[in-house]
Amino acid sequence: MPHKPIPAPVLTGRSIGNVKAHNLRAVLLTLLHNGPTARVHLAQLTGLSTTTITNLISELLMQGIVSEAGREIPGEGREVNGRSNSGRPATLIRIIPAARCAVGIHFGVDMLRAGVTDLFGNLTCYRVQPHSVDAPVPELLETAVALAAEVIAAGCVSRESLVGIGVGASGLVDPETGVNVLAPNLGWRDVPLRDVFQRQLDMPVIVDNNVRAMALAEGMFGAGRGVNTLAFVYGRVGVGAGFVVGGQVYRGSKAGAGEIGHTTAIQAGGAPCRCGNTGCLETLVSEPEIVRQAQVLAARAPGSILAARLNAPQAVDQPAANMDGNPDSPIERVFAAARDGDREALALLGERAGYMGTALANLVNLINPDMIILGGLFAAGQDLLLPHIEETMRRRSFAGLGEAVALRVTTFGRQVGVIGAAALALDAFFYRQDALPAA
Repeated sequence: MPHKPIPAPVLTGRSIGNVKAHNLRAVLLTLLHNGPTARVHLAQLTGLSTTTITNLISELLMQGIVSEAGREIPGEGREVNGRSNSGRPATLIRIIPAARCAVGIHFGVDMLRAGVTDLFGNLTCYRVQPHSVDAPVPELLETAVALAAEVIAAGCVSRESLVGIGVGASGLVDPETGVNVLAPNLGWRDVPLRDVFQRQLDMPVIVDNNVRAMALAEGMFGAGRGVNTLAFVYGRVGVGAGFVVGGQVYRGSKAGAGEIGHTTAIQAGGAPCRCGNTGCLETLVSEPEIVRQAQVLAARAPGSILAARLNAPQAVDQPAANMDGNPDSPIERVFAAARDGDREALALLGERAGYMGTALANLVNLINPDMIILGGLFAAGQDLLLPHIEETMRRRSFAGLGEAVALRVTTFGRQVGVIGAAALALDAFFYRQDALPAA
């Protein structure tokens, strides 16, 4: 059977307008990652002429996107208070954080988060709304749109300053169409997220997998800034990964890159997974599975610390407006029992961390990242899980590759998803867009 020919790459040139847009992106991304920078230093970092830099900065100054702030000592690149040791001090250029804003919407399995960030990913408004696991999709989308409208009104300086909306959801998401193709943990199939938000809010919208959004948050604003190859791994009801390579999100050919939770961890006889497969990593290290295993152990030892923690009366619910995770959730009770010295809880968590460490060793062997950042339950229980995860990852990685990997927990805690969703919008509609919107 003849092979299907591989299409030749399409090579396109740049018009003069596109060249200017490309140069603006280079300047903005350089200022984002380097902080206040003199014009001459911007020219060196971007490879652009000083004349081009001067013209671009003039335009950004007129748009209110950057400002002149402080001065630097020539050759040292640092601010001084009006003094120089030689030559004329250069004026620094900086991005004005509040010049533009973006909205982030994060769909969790039982929690909806929405927020507004400035150009540096700082939240200026944040709301959390719990929802039923089996909430009908139309009802949940209506709630999400209303929450987005609420944070826009409360968190943006003006509607004109809003560059767009980013939406992060679990499962297989197609950024090209804005459709959530399949989210087993949400019970979703072919949900047109982008169309719903664009129609209701009349704003540019970008949709992507929630963990890819989290990876972008860390790459743009968090511990992953300046890291060439970054992997973010998040675990809660499911387990997923996101990759940022060279400052850009890596999605794979069908936007399916990062489904680490559905790699087969047990070849035969494993537990069934919501994806339809058996023996997936998710069936070993997800929050529901750890809690289920802990409940089995507690039933065997009703007088144990673990049993006492799991069977204690539920704390009074927090107000929905202030809720950002439940400190009295079953997984937190398991962590508390382990911190209190329960041997069975400690052994359980050590075992599950070993599975996760093996998965990360495989990740290291496959993509050789410079840094891996952990979020979700792996961050919440970092004191109990991280030492075992790290030891296993480093020991099981090929030829010592794991030794060179920096292992961190997320910079942004439970807010990483909503900051990541906003980062999607900032990246697509501001830092890398073809034309900067005037405010």
